[in-house]
Order: sequence, then C-alpha cells, then structure tokens
Amino acid sequence: MLLPTNRFQSLLTGEPRYGCWAGFGTGYATEILATTGFDWLLIDGEHAPNTVPSILAQLQAVAPYASAPVVRAVNHDPALIKQLLDIGAQTLMIPMVESAEQAANLVAATRYPPHGFRGVGGGLTRATRWDGVENYLATAHEELCLIVQVESQGGVDNAEAIAGTPGIDAVFVGPVDLSTGVGHVGNPNHPEVQAMIRHTFEATKAAGKAAGILAPAEADARRYAEWGFDFIAVGIDISLLRQAALETLSRYRPETPKASSTLGY
Repeated sequence: MLLPTNRFQSLLTGEPRYGCWAGFGTGYATEILATTGFDWLLIDGEHAPNTVPSILAQLQAVAPYASAPVVRAVNHDPALIKQLLDIGAQTLMIPMVESAEQAANLVAATRYPPHGFRGVGGGLTRATRWDGVENYLATAHEELCLIVQVESQGGVDNAEAIAGTPGIDAVFVGPVDLSTGVGHVGNPNHPEVQAMIRHTFEATKAAGKAAGILAPAEADARRYAEWGFDFIAVGIDISLLRQAALETLSRYRPETPKASSTLGY
C-alpha cells in the first residue's frame, strides 16, 4: 500500500484556497461540511470540544471527500502530536508559536529518529494503515505538512526566523489573538495590527512558505486574498449555524436579535 497523499499540500498551488473551521466536535457535522466544497477544513482541537477519538472520527468522516483536513492541536505537547499523527493526521496546525526554537522542536516532534523524536507505533496506527504502508518510517515526512500559528507580538517579531525554520511548511496568522494581545481587543483591522499581519505575511512568503489566515468577514478575506495569502478560513461552522438560525427565526419574529458579525471568533 502506498503512503496516502496529503491533499492539503497539493492545494497550495498559487491561488487562494478557502476553508472552514469545524468546531462541533463530531464526525457527522464535519462530514456535512466536507460535502459543501470547501477546499480545506480545520478540525479544531484547541477551542472546540475535541479529543483524539473525536478527531479520528472526523478524519474518517471526511476521507472520501475532496476537502482536505487540517488538525489543530491544543498546544505543543509532543505526546499529543504523536497521537494525532498516529491516527492519520497529515497536516497539523500548532497555535502560539513565538520563536524559531519552538518551531524547530515542533518539527522534531513530527519526525522519526534521527531527524526527530516521534515514537514508533508501527502496526498499531492508522497512519501506517496498520503496517500496510510500505517503508512508512522512512517516507512519512514526505506527506506531512506542519503549519505554525503566529498570533502574538513575539511571534511577529520572530516571523522571519519562524518561517525560515526547516520543516515548517506554512505560517497561519491568528488576527484576533494578535489584536487582543497588543491592546486592540477584538479589533484585527486596527492599522497597527494590519501592519503586523502584513509583516508576518511578507516574512513568510520571503521564506518560500505558504501563508494562511482566519477571516470570516468577507471584506477581510477578499483583502487578504489580494495580498496573496494562500489559504484563508472564511467560515466557522458554529457561527454559520447560529447566524442562519437567527435569520430564519427573524422571518417570523421580527424582534429576534440579528446575528452579530464576527471578525474572528
């Protein structure tokens, strides 16, 4: 059996690719998203009520569809990264990366010795198709994609070094965490924050890496696409459900509050 191809890597071909956050924590809901045509889906293990088993269920649910799954870990824990890789995640997003040292440690956590320290699960793991993939230990890294999030002042200051770290494939900007952390709470469109996003984007592209961002507001998504961001999350499933529910109810109860718009979460 051949090593499964990383569908997300094949998307990064020079035109913006649009994705959606999957936050319900169930394979059923994420499979619905996978039928709608988004290029990629973010299975969120940071802020959504996900565990390793629920992430596995979502990877299995979206496998037959064209949408490429990205799994976001809750932190930098190498043991959790190992588990996510073992259940078959091939693209990982790691939050709050602030230095090249952190980035290099994350790369090492995804590689087998001598290039890293990922533990060997062998026939126990879905990633190897239970020992069905030939030469998995030597080739696994070829289909892995590691995305690190820059969402703090420290991350922006070190954007060049982070993006230039060997083994980092992409940098994803978290606008709301970034804006909140520098004193512009919930206002990623503040000129200072926009300058920081632009700096991170340019540093990432100068390093030859892909750049991504979360932008549920249409005007923001279109602006970032014009800048040249490679992959943009333009929807969050939970927000989409709530907005649609309120809009539906308002047709029959005019006093229903309108869904508040969001620039992030």
